[in-house]
Amino acid sequence: MNSKSLLTGIFLLLLFFTLLNNFPWNGETTKEVDYSTFLSMLDRGQIESVVIQGSYINISSIDRRKFKTMGSYDPKLIDSLTEKNVEIKIEPEDNNPWYLALLLQWGPLLLLIGVWIFLMRKMPGSGKIMSIGKSKAKRYKEEGISITFKDVAGVTEAKEELEEIVEFLKDPGKFQKLGGKIPKGVLMIGPPGTGKTLLAKAVAGEAGVSFFSISGSDFVEMFVGVGASRVRDLFDEAKKNPPCIVFIDEIDAVGRHRGAGLGSGHDEREQTLNALLVEMDGFDGTEGIITIAATNRSDILDPALMRPGRFDRQVHVGLPDIKGREKILAVHSKKIALEKDADLSIVAKGTPGFSGAELENLVNESALWAARQNKKEVTVEDMEWARDKIMMGAERNSLIMKEKEKEATAYHEAGHAIVGAYVSTADALHKVTIIPRGQALGVTSFLPDRDVLSMNKEKLIGQITIALGGRAAEEISLHDYSTGVEGDLKSATDIAYKMICQWGMSEKLGALTIPQGNSGNYLAMDYMPESSVSEEVQNVVDFEIHELLQNSYDTAKQILIDHKDQLDALAKKLLEVETVNIDQINSILGRTPEITEKESDSEKSDPKCF
Repeated sequence: MNSKSLLTGIFLLLLFFTLLNNFPWNGETTKEVDYSTFLSMLDRGQIESVVIQGSYINISSIDRRKFKTMGSYDPKLIDSLTEKNVEIKIEPEDNNPWYLALLLQWGPLLLLIGVWIFLMRKMPGSGKIMSIGKSKAKRYKEEGISITFKDVAGVTEAKEELEEIVEFLKDPGKFQKLGGKIPKGVLMIGPPGTGKTLLAKAVAGEAGVSFFSISGSDFVEMFVGVGASRVRDLFDEAKKNPPCIVFIDEIDAVGRHRGAGLGSGHDEREQTLNALLVEMDGFDGTEGIITIAATNRSDILDPALMRPGRFDRQVHVGLPDIKGREKILAVHSKKIALEKDADLSIVAKGTPGFSGAELENLVNESALWAARQNKKEVTVEDMEWARDKIMMGAERNSLIMKEKEKEATAYHEAGHAIVGAYVSTADALHKVTIIPRGQALGVTSFLPDRDVLSMNKEKLIGQITIALGGRAAEEISLHDYSTGVEGDLKSATDIAYKMICQWGMSEKLGALTIPQGNSGNYLAMDYMPESSVSEEVQNVVDFEIHELLQNSYDTAKQILIDHKDQLDALAKKLLEVETVNIDQINSILGRTPEITEKESDSEKSDPKCF
């Protein structure tokens, strides 16, 4: 039971006892009679007791009935009462006015009600009962929005699509005079943290219009009809303040496919969705109201939302590319004391797959780390430290490794680096470390020049070879294997399986796609449903995967055997300093590895950490 329910229970209990004290729950009532009737009852011996209070006489009869009367001063009354053996009680006259008596009687109850209302309104999530159907949207007036497209980086294509919306809000007549209709709704689709909400605010800031913001979960309540009422109230407010933007974040909370799943659907959620559909149909686009919604689950949205006339324009806000990440880093770096000659492109190359929100967090973490080191400026090295922390976890400096374990880790990471240096399709080496982070005892980092779009067979085989370089180095130098190869083997096996079963890179199987099962074991037959392919095909798949992995492993071993002195030198350096940068690696190699760009623009490299 929460605090609100407990408080309500206590209030109801006190209210009950207050009413019990103020009302005659035993059924007794006081009847007013004239003085002559009172005397008649006295003569008949029907009175048991009286209470004389000034000119008022409260009477209790023998049969437990209550009476009252008002009489003038009668000196013989006391004698008559005594003669009839009536119990007499005399009290002073109550000179208080009637309203004061009423206040004394009902004041505690009114005070109790007031205290309860005050406490309920102060509690989180409480509000007036009559306003439960009101919209919870936050309104930002045009003068209160300072965000523009200049504050949004890394989503150039999305901004270009939204510029048309801005132009309409600024000058709707430009479109209307040619008969054009602006889209009623814009649905922004993309992973979390890519800047969808920021883009919506930027549209409002560029256009200089009001901005109504609400989350899809704010519509859904336990009470039937509340969500639909809030939708209607939201659009009523929008129609009173045109031009404006109505932004619904996480619309998948209320816009899921109706009737999906087992049994009947969520009636309240479906009613809310129906109300939203009706409201979007209710304006023709000339009112200056644009509905913008955001989601990262467009696959579960109801088709009625996606049809033309509702959210008829879809804007995909994807993860930023390498240039976009550099721009985003530049925007957020304005808020910190960054060194003047910092090369943010290095950080951008090392953060593939990072969203805008993650890059903002990276910049903040780097500033915090620099402050802990008592630095006056944030450097690129600080940002790389923050990147490694976000990707792999904090440094485990308290982890004490035995000399044999540390040596195995050093040769393992050195094996990745040396193989990567001599695989022609590999990305440029960046650094090697044996400082434990998260679940990893060491890391070998490569920096790509471009983001991955697609990869050819040669590139994929190169990645498998580099992944197996750690195990090969342990075998050659230590004549043993450690459990640190688990992640590398998983990565290599996964790439090999996809090459054979999904990407048609097997000469024996050809252009064949084999569906993946759920068991997750190594053998390819365990990846697929039993009835999907024949046993013969399954055997071929197993053979092809095994051969691909073995050939790549043999290649890695041969590279390390040919450059055994460099392997030993790099491992020894790692044992001394724990982290080796690219300059130190090139010094050990005796050269600067030439990176031949054999890939076309459609065969961009995939950054890896081993």
